[in-house]
Amino acid sequence: MTTTKFTPLTQLAAWKSLEAHYPKVCELHLRKLFADDPKRGERMAMEAVGIYFDYSKHRITDETLKLLLQLAEESGLKSRIDAMFRGEKINVTENRAVLHVALRMPKGKSIFVDGEDVVPEVHTVLDKMAHFSDRIRSGEWKGHTGKPIRNIINIGIGGSDLGPVMAYEALRHYSKHELTFRFVSNIDGTDFAEATRDLDPEETLFIISSKTFTTLETMTNAHTARDWALKNLKDPAAVARHFVAVSTNAGEVAKFGIDTANMFEFWDWVGGRYSMDSAIGLSTMIAIGSDAFHEMLDGFHQMDEHFRTAPFENNLPVLMGLLAIWYNNFFGTETVAVLPYEQYLKRFPAYLQQLTMESNGKHVTLDGKEVSYQTGPIYWGEPGTNGQHSFYQLIHQGTKLMACDFIAFAQPLNPLGRHHDLLLANVFAQAEALAFGKTAEEVRAEGTPERLVPARTFEGNRPSSLFFLERLTPMALGKLVALYEHSVFTQGTIWGIDSFDQWGVELGKALAVRIISEIEKGSEVDLKHDSSTNTLIQRYQRSKEQGHGNKKPSVNSG
Repeated sequence: MTTTKFTPLTQLAAWKSLEAHYPKVCELHLRKLFADDPKRGERMAMEAVGIYFDYSKHRITDETLKLLLQLAEESGLKSRIDAMFRGEKINVTENRAVLHVALRMPKGKSIFVDGEDVVPEVHTVLDKMAHFSDRIRSGEWKGHTGKPIRNIINIGIGGSDLGPVMAYEALRHYSKHELTFRFVSNIDGTDFAEATRDLDPEETLFIISSKTFTTLETMTNAHTARDWALKNLKDPAAVARHFVAVSTNAGEVAKFGIDTANMFEFWDWVGGRYSMDSAIGLSTMIAIGSDAFHEMLDGFHQMDEHFRTAPFENNLPVLMGLLAIWYNNFFGTETVAVLPYEQYLKRFPAYLQQLTMESNGKHVTLDGKEVSYQTGPIYWGEPGTNGQHSFYQLIHQGTKLMACDFIAFAQPLNPLGRHHDLLLANVFAQAEALAFGKTAEEVRAEGTPERLVPARTFEGNRPSSLFFLERLTPMALGKLVALYEHSVFTQGTIWGIDSFDQWGVELGKALAVRIISEIEKGSEVDLKHDSSTNTLIQRYQRSKEQGHGNKKPSVNSG
């Protein structure tokens, strides 16, 4: 492992200044901040690359922003950004470049890794994806029996699933509606069974997304898919017409029966959670077409360039990341709620969970030292207005402080009566209510009985950001995803951690490989786990042996 020397975060001058500054502002209420500065709502907002960012409802002053920006400078954020875009191996524990930004680089631009320009390779794969997706969409590509493909099932896990399913749901408005798209990730057999229950194997194409083509969950589902297809199609040669691969392991792909001419590559400088705009996005391209996919890439690239070049005080991802640091490390908040007021973005919070928490859920710094401060917060959320009738009670009146990201669009994709006016009225109202609340005096003035005044009082002073865009388009989605990617990078840089490895997922996977062999050997195996794990394995083995041969579970009608 390459070690990186840097000044510990808590020894930076800006950090110490923020520690001294925090007690002066932590009790300030947003009501006072707005009353003292009637133009605050206009002044603490900015617009860049088609995103209006209102950060006025945060518990900050001009001095707070000044110190946070100083912290970014002292943390070497600019040099780290430049190093990423130069293709340096900033993923130090895996000694890899971090170049998801190359995936959306226009033709004619260059990014070098080990002296080789990778942009031409990227566009070779994009062109191959476009040719294939055009053939599927036009009906030119036929299945083994001559029928056109009508169903596409993406089999992957982690970034190979969360990115494609989020993008499909987000851009469903633009998809070819004659095609059915399904996504299988869970090793739980129910996921595969329900995804294929109503489909015709003669009209179904599987995209197997696994860089190594050895991922346990993905390959288990892939082999089940092959068995399912061949049960109807019979001829093993049919695999080549009903399966394609997103991988780098040509040997395993060919061994599976997939024609390697239909293998779409990506590279080790693309992390799984940063890969939705690589070949992992093949299902997205089939759904929306290659032109719309390139529009999405353009949105990514616009945000990349903004992040790379804009001064920090006018830099959307930098400001967003700094605010996250402010709450996480000074107010002690532990979660961020992502609340898109757009039904098509219903899977966006789930996508961000991997992007943010796999990236910044780290406990050691780049030089291998244990951190002495909190790193990545928990990200979660649901689309509005559904969440308002679920968990907003806790956000408004609970004892936990959290920051909220509201996302809204001026133009609806499906205009129906006054639906969109009501939707936007709600998002604006929620941000206002969180910030300003309702005082006991205001509650009394409404004629509320005194015994109910405490329950109906809203403290307010709950911080939020609002990201306002014109319309949810492929380009807008690219901008939003890149915004969060670079905010994650900003936070990780300041914490001094590696946002691009994920060793934390390895231990459980390794233990599962050991346990599956023990389960399948049965009760004769000598278990050497802790007493809890041993007991659970033995209980499952007994249940499995007792139920062996039962095709259906018994039903207790009593």
